[in-house]
Amino acid sequence: MDYVKGIFKNRPNRFIAEVEVDGNLEIAHVPNTGRCKELLVDDAVVWLKPSDNPNRKTKFSLHFVENKGVLVSLYSQQANSIVYDAIINDKIKELSCYDYHQREKTVDDSRIDIYLANENEECYVEVKGVTLIVDGEARFPDAPTERGAKHLKELIKLKKDGNRCAVFFLIQHPAGKFFRPNWQNDPKFSQTLNEAYDEGVEILVYRCDNQLSGIELIPQSLDFDLGKSLSDGIIDD
Repeated sequence: MDYVKGIFKNRPNRFIAEVEVDGNLEIAHVPNTGRCKELLVDDAVVWLKPSDNPNRKTKFSLHFVENKGVLVSLYSQQANSIVYDAIINDKIKELSCYDYHQREKTVDDSRIDIYLANENEECYVEVKGVTLIVDGEARFPDAPTERGAKHLKELIKLKKDGNRCAVFFLIQHPAGKFFRPNWQNDPKFSQTLNEAYDEGVEILVYRCDNQLSGIELIPQSLDFDLGKSLSDGIIDD
């Protein structure tokens, strides 16, 4: 896939960015509804995917931004595909025991990202792409997400019904090698994540290697801590 290099200038709203390309100011779609304010800073180098749809309002989509010397993927929906592909290619040891794989499973009024099954059990996996790095830690979310908390509550219900359930945090910033929920930005999600873990919902953390030639999940799980940190103002005992 060929990308076009640009320079970030402004983000008028969460859906679009103003980007300089070859001296011209262009409008690019931002496929990530998070704030990304620590990434989309003035004059940051970004990499854009051109659109060949003549009816589309924006000529480009903003896929990568350079930060801390590495490429960070901003295409949040791509996290689902990366995890799904890694599962069916046996790159995630915790989820390698299933012979049935399905993208998106409707449960009540929610859609869970990945549904897995074998002759013994069903497994529901909700994927969250993580781009925010705080003090070297990957944090989610970078903006309050009622939808995210709702998905966790759905997983709790499915777990109580006898299913296996997991929240999968894919760190899309290569500098992140440890995960913690973002208590400062969204205490409700963070508390609900703790409740889900206490109820038996598994937490899986992996990161990916980002290259313009492609993105691949690194097949090694990472550690996490669900408590608050010094940067949140409180340390849990």
